[in-house]
Amino acid sequence: MVIRIHDICLIIRFPRLKPWAILEFLNVIFSHLNHMKSLKILSVFLLALLFSNFSTTQNAKPTVFMVGDSTVKNGKGDGAGGLWGWGDFIEQFLDTTKITVENHALGGTSSRTFQDKGLWTPVLNKLKNGDYVLIQFGHNDDGPINDSLRARGTIKGIGNETEEIDNILTKKHETVHSYGWYIQKIVREAKSKGAIPIICSPIPRNDWKEGKVPRNDTSYGLWAKKIAEKEKVTFVDLNNKMALEMEKLGETKVTGTYFYKKDHTHTSAKGAILSASVIINELKNSKNSLKNYILKDPKVIFPTKKKIFLVGDSTMANNKDENAVGWGVTFPMYCDTTRIEVINKARGGRSTRTFDHEGLWDEVKNQLQPGNFVMIQFGHNDAGAVDKEKFRGSLKGNGNETQDVILPDGSKETVHTFGWYMEKFIREAKQKGAILIVMSQTPRNEWPNDKVERRTETYGKWSKEAAEKEGAFYIDLNEIVALKYEALGKEKVKAFFPKDHTHTGFEGAKLNAQTAAENIKKLGFEL
Repeated sequence: MVIRIHDICLIIRFPRLKPWAILEFLNVIFSHLNHMKSLKILSVFLLALLFSNFSTTQNAKPTVFMVGDSTVKNGKGDGAGGLWGWGDFIEQFLDTTKITVENHALGGTSSRTFQDKGLWTPVLNKLKNGDYVLIQFGHNDDGPINDSLRARGTIKGIGNETEEIDNILTKKHETVHSYGWYIQKIVREAKSKGAIPIICSPIPRNDWKEGKVPRNDTSYGLWAKKIAEKEKVTFVDLNNKMALEMEKLGETKVTGTYFYKKDHTHTSAKGAILSASVIINELKNSKNSLKNYILKDPKVIFPTKKKIFLVGDSTMANNKDENAVGWGVTFPMYCDTTRIEVINKARGGRSTRTFDHEGLWDEVKNQLQPGNFVMIQFGHNDAGAVDKEKFRGSLKGNGNETQDVILPDGSKETVHTFGWYMEKFIREAKQKGAILIVMSQTPRNEWPNDKVERRTETYGKWSKEAAEKEGAFYIDLNEIVALKYEALGKEKVKAFFPKDHTHTGFEGAKLNAQTAAENIKKLGFEL
């Protein structure tokens, strides 16, 4: 018998051959080559190579693929706008040393358009025996079947009825099927590759009626369940189970924490993690083999929070005085605190000079990391005496002039201009990679000539000039809030100042904080 190199190469090209077939072939090689030592060594090498190839194929980790809409993966899955899908967090509940996770969901898609756009095909092509496919659609299937905007709707139900359309959006002729037909197609195609489909009902929306969250158990949730039963695959009633958890928390706690007030469909990070945990708990109680990869004690990590440092005086600080509430106290009310950490380092009674001289600025600077935000607002105390009383006044303007001052303890301090200190703060923070937003001081409750007093020619002007010189963002909070005060009138504004003409109470602090937040968003930053 003649053994050709070609025959050996054929074996190498087909690593999925059964082990017994490989052994039989190599036994033939051994029987004809036992008199040739060098070829015997070659045979042993080939045997090791073949079994290595076979072992690698057999031991490849299974993958959990997710297909769905924006409630599974919002945008790029980076939390833009504070929105997250549950698919972004499922991985944290699984043992990724034994299983891989891939989130292929895309916002705006329905069961129909996810397939029509070709998004299902690459997933199907990658599927191998033992993989899992988590499927959740429904939120967008209720849209118009044919329009010029999205054309993503499906026929309601699970039947085989169809509708022929000339798609206005794609300019193509199309046969539209039912929601159930599209879900069943994904399930059957996944099963044909040896994968294990898991169907989820769509997450509930943050709509409430008499303390209850409406279910979709007569529409998409029901149809998803029926397809799961028909195809004998695992069904996770995410809609009902998550709604129950929401009802335990209550509408007040859910809204603004798990969902946004502005958006009743898409979840925050907390909401997405709640969705993921519901799916995991349901899988634990199922017969699905995916439960074997669930961690016993998962360490769920929230996305790294964006840090915002507030630097200023008592009009921003937490003064622990209900009659003198700095707007930094209420500022977190206008932020997504699941993504943003507000660190209020403002200190009552400080000017730019004393904030620097007392080491308060160094304390902030030493904590800064690239990407942090620093919001700076001074001016109220910088107008004080330079060389007496509280020794907190800075020199006026943005120049480089200085004045040496002997302090009460006998030490000498070189005092700089207001602008010099502001520029120093901006420059040093930027060197740490921080993003700077400078604001003019909040207006006082003073009304010369029936107009709120401005500081546009002094501290507001110098703050703006420092920001422009050092490349920081600038918000003229003084002017913007003053205009709001004038629109409200003296009597209403008076209630904002229960203590004096400088410090606001809680309601006044809320107005200032809301105004600051509105204008930060106008700069293009999400809060």
